[in-house]
Amino acid sequence: MLLTDSDKAMLDGAEGPATAAAMDLLVRYGRALDAERLCDVRNVAGTMTQPSPVKAQLVREGGWDKAYSVINLDSDEDLEIPAMRVPTCQLQQSFGPDSEGIAPYPKEMIELQSDAESFYGRKGVNILATCTPYQVGNIPVRGEHVAWMESSAVVYANSVLGARTNCEGTASTGAASLTGRIPCWGNHHEANRRGTHLIEARTPVHGPLEWGMLGYFAGGLVQDERPVVTGELKQPDLLDLKHFGAAAASSGGVEIYHLPGITPEAPTVQAAFGADPPEAVPYGERERRGVYEDLNSQGDRTDVDFVLLGCPHASLDQVRETAHLLEGRHLHSGTQLWLMVPRALRTTADRNGWTQTIERAGGRVLTDSCPAMSRSAPPGTRVFATDSAKQAHYLPAILGIEAWFGTLQDCISAAVTGRWKGELR
Repeated sequence: MLLTDSDKAMLDGAEGPATAAAMDLLVRYGRALDAERLCDVRNVAGTMTQPSPVKAQLVREGGWDKAYSVINLDSDEDLEIPAMRVPTCQLQQSFGPDSEGIAPYPKEMIELQSDAESFYGRKGVNILATCTPYQVGNIPVRGEHVAWMESSAVVYANSVLGARTNCEGTASTGAASLTGRIPCWGNHHEANRRGTHLIEARTPVHGPLEWGMLGYFAGGLVQDERPVVTGELKQPDLLDLKHFGAAAASSGGVEIYHLPGITPEAPTVQAAFGADPPEAVPYGERERRGVYEDLNSQGDRTDVDFVLLGCPHASLDQVRETAHLLEGRHLHSGTQLWLMVPRALRTTADRNGWTQTIERAGGRVLTDSCPAMSRSAPPGTRVFATDSAKQAHYLPAILGIEAWFGTLQDCISAAVTGRWKGELR
């Protein structure tokens, strides 16, 4: 690899042993990827605070310095961790403090996470605790190289914002935080951002349900390549694009997509591909219905114990709409509803009265985590309903429960009646 003088100095220990270990990890990582060099990053989104039995043992042995050394730097040494070199944020966590007594989670793990927040906060990590950092102020600009984890955040950053990141891991983001560097490969290169498949929507696509289903189809088709989507697309908003990308990154491994005339790197179809486009794959009524049936194939019983909203974490518009639909209503006695939001947005929801409306109906507005991260749901849950293709894809396997997928309105109806009545319209 071609290393700058600054890279070599960090590798040789000029900025301390922890930074040297971080640079050593990045060099090994880059060589494994055949990266020619490293690139500058000033925006890192990773995971430091999630508790685990392994972390608990490491903290007992040498504090959070040791935990970071082993898990985030792949080091066998106990290193003193300095302040983060570049702006760094914590993504969603295993547990939110407002979930205590609601979501079943071990008390010792809650305490460990709280301790981690204090340690990493002192080191300069912004504890955003959300899978949607772009909703709470962390918004990289077009062309900016960043180092992010979390598949739904990565695909949003690349596609909607035009930033440049691969789907990084705990160790690579840990090292990037201390060095401000990351291997320059994959999505950091222009040639690797061009479209590979053309999908033509031949049925109208509007609203988060339809965009989520189209994303699920696209991911299943292209897997880890790069779809370009045209056709009967109504102008999407943040919520639509959030659901499209999260679904595409779940059914496949999509890290970037293009919507000509909508996303920043695709003013035209030709520009999206950098060449003549391939033959289009149709997404019509048959494909649409097939996706809906696939996402609802894990549901059998129509009694719904649990309704999960806010995956990826809800925007203020979603919180407001949920409150509007629950105004003056009450949840079924056998059904719980959780709406997952970023903690920073919960504050606004509280001030606007939306949280109180949802809670008067019997629902909960919870922060920092989600059932896929905490691996928990209300005790006794057998069947859940969601408006998220991502959660419908993952949660049945994680928790061994049945799933129903539909619109927000379908989910609110299930929460109030205790029964699933959703259908494709």
